[in-house]
Amino acid sequence: MRVLGIDPGTATTGYALVVGEPGQGDPRLAEYGTIRTTPPTPMPERLAAIHAALGGLIGELAPDALAVEELFFSTNVSTALTVGQARGVILLAAAQAHVPVHEYKPMEVKQALTGHGGADKRQVQDMLRILLDLVEIPRPDDAADAVAIALCHLQLARYRAL
Repeated sequence: MRVLGIDPGTATTGYALVVGEPGQGDPRLAEYGTIRTTPPTPMPERLAAIHAALGGLIGELAPDALAVEELFFSTNVSTALTVGQARGVILLAAAQAHVPVHEYKPMEVKQALTGHGGADKRQVQDMLRILLDLVEIPRPDDAADAVAIALCHLQLARYRAL
């Protein structure tokens, strides 16, 4: 199973491809990185750039599933709105490519990787390193978060397969 994890954002969208079979062997990190846009660029152009870049990644990486972080309510409403806009173009790109989308709350990702829904970022990143047998944690944090989301989906698919 090839899972493309996405950590949505308008300035930086993290992505990661994790490959593994539910219930069989260890997963591996195949690729990760970020899609970046610059704040002076008008929002419609930034969203178009995210959509185009993600569409290209989906075509290149051929994922079986896309796992994306669910929008959480934050105290900064404008940040939540812009993340919601980025999520919209991400969901559109997946739908256009006929890739099933699975959404996870941050607490679900933490629970799936560490066993504790209140784990901090460092604990999650340490588990990424251990579970994927990495020498170092993927950088920047947006890419590491995308790895966590992809691995969460693969971990939960393993449980569903049982």
